[in-house]
Amino acid sequence: MAMRPPTIRDVADRAGVSKSLVSLVLRGSDQVRPEKRDAVLRAVRELGYRPNAAARSLSEQRTRTVGVLLDDLRNPWFVDLLDGLNSLLHDNGLRMLLADARLNRRTGQDPAGPFLDLGVDGLIVIGTLPDAAALAAVAERLPVVVAGAREPVLPGVDVVANDDERGARLVTEHLIGLGHRRVAHIAGYGAVGELRRRSFEETMREHGLAQGAVVEPSDLTEEGGYRTTVRLLSRPDRPTAVFAVNDIAAIGVLSAADELGLRVPRDLSVVGYDNTSIARLRHVWLTTVDNAGHEVGRRAARCLLERFEGRGGEGRTHLTAAALEIRGTTAPPLTD
Repeated sequence: MAMRPPTIRDVADRAGVSKSLVSLVLRGSDQVRPEKRDAVLRAVRELGYRPNAAARSLSEQRTRTVGVLLDDLRNPWFVDLLDGLNSLLHDNGLRMLLADARLNRRTGQDPAGPFLDLGVDGLIVIGTLPDAAALAAVAERLPVVVAGAREPVLPGVDVVANDDERGARLVTEHLIGLGHRRVAHIAGYGAVGELRRRSFEETMREHGLAQGAVVEPSDLTEEGGYRTTVRLLSRPDRPTAVFAVNDIAAIGVLSAADELGLRVPRDLSVVGYDNTSIARLRHVWLTTVDNAGHEVGRRAARCLLERFEGRGGEGRTHLTAAALEIRGTTAPPLTD
């Protein structure tokens, strides 16, 4: 005969406490004395107790799950963001359910619909979503936080992102400081792309280098970065430095430079943005902006937790600090 699984009463008996105190510990309450919490957690481990999530959801009228809608699974920066997000959610007894918004759009599905059907307690949107109206409707039903993007700005919705204007300024001033006078920016789209482009142009203008600033739009992909760089380097007054809107596009820049026989950074300096794992590969060693992905994720989780506790208030924008990581792809130009 199979042994029955341990119950919350078994845990309470083993720890010498009440069932209600065990429940407080399992919910992560800070109202339990450390020695009592340790006794309960020790009993949980010894008995192999696992809470009944379905029963707890019914009693609390919560599923203790958070929907995470990711705009683009291909962007490695989101990995750091998700790690920061999930670590804090997990510490607070919450599970993360992930969905690919890009795939849902291609199949004509409502990106947030499955999460509403599952009864998630809140929604975190990572990256830029095109349908602000649909998100506004969701925000009327449950707490919503936008992370890693600067739009949409909606009532009661927190936005957590990096200081893109500051990051682009750091890149541009670094290149100018090295002596570059002809600098190209491979731009992205959406509010984040616009902020980085505008900051680049303003910084070049402030240094009297507006004539040497070139902006080419792209699509945030390696292929886009490659094609755009081939065009840029075919110009008679080709740039001596390229600032790509993200690390993925910067890899395309490096590929194009290599195919055209240019050495980086001797013949061309290259800077990315995001400080992804790609940028940190030894054979890439890309100068880039660290936009604090892990911290963006943790702050997004904290905003959601505050809204669960009724402390969210009006929607706010939270910006993390940008920092320039100087590696091996930037150097003074040979000539100007």
